Amino acid sequence: MQTKYEEHAKVFKALCDEKRLRILELLHNGEKCACVLLEQLDLGQSGLSYHMKILVESGIVESRQEGKWTHYQISEKGSSYAEALLKQLTTPDTDNNSCCNQ
Repeated sequence: MQTKYEEHAKVFKALCDEKRLRILELLHNGEKCACVLLEQLDLGQSGLSYHMKILVESGIVESRQEGKWTHYQISEKGSSYAEALLKQLTTPDTDNNSCCNQ
């Protein structure tokens, strides 16, 4: 069973690579076939597959098969989750009294 931290780490892993950020930028304008992504990136088929696996596992990107090609798009649910996660982890908890604020 995965912990919530392992699930959170998948989201941040997806965002911590410049090639994956470039892929997200390309997907920003809508669904793209893997063949289109290959044309626009300096990656081979195996490299693209590796990065897409990480993006899909994070939930930020969705995939669907059409014939021999896979089509990818940004997941609304996954991107909302990533946004909420970042906000939750980086917003200070002002209600929490530390030992120094007695």
